[in-house]
Amino acid sequence: MQLVAEYSVTARPDRGIVQVYDADAYLGDEQALQAARDHVVAGNGYHLYLHSLQPDIRVHVTIRLWDTPPPPPADADGHTTITLDSETGILVINQFTLGPAGEMTLPHPGVYEGTAWWSGRQACADYYTATLQQIDEHWEPERITQAWANCPTLERYVLDLARTGPSAEEDD
Repeated sequence: MQLVAEYSVTARPDRGIVQVYDADAYLGDEQALQAARDHVVAGNGYHLYLHSLQPDIRVHVTIRLWDTPPPPPADADGHTTITLDSETGILVINQFTLGPAGEMTLPHPGVYEGTAWWSGRQACADYYTATLQQIDEHWEPERITQAWANCPTLERYVLDLARTGPSAEEDD
């Protein structure tokens, strides 16, 4: 297994969601979104949703391209198989209503398959909930922002992918 490329960014999971999609596949998919809320990560081939249990603390999203993807680490909280078809060769990491957090230029357009895995999801949500319970009218917005930045647990989503072929033909 050889790492071909890697890209990492932090994103605010606005409404509990971070999206990863091909630059031309920006339209949402309600069924895939609901599937992510049920199963943490889900998509429709062009559009992937990552579901956090909290909406304010920035999460880390890493996309790694391999010649052959490795299995998820044993200490991952969970994992699932994924497929992303990128006709443009550009993947956008989006924060729902806040806009793009970043984008990754792939070495080649095409279909990428592999595993999405995550860690720190529940611990970050527990910290978020505990912090919300401490907030009162004396907390300034800066203090709340600092509390989110001081979360002791890193919520992380990793997409380990390998290119498996060219993009699917567009339907006429």
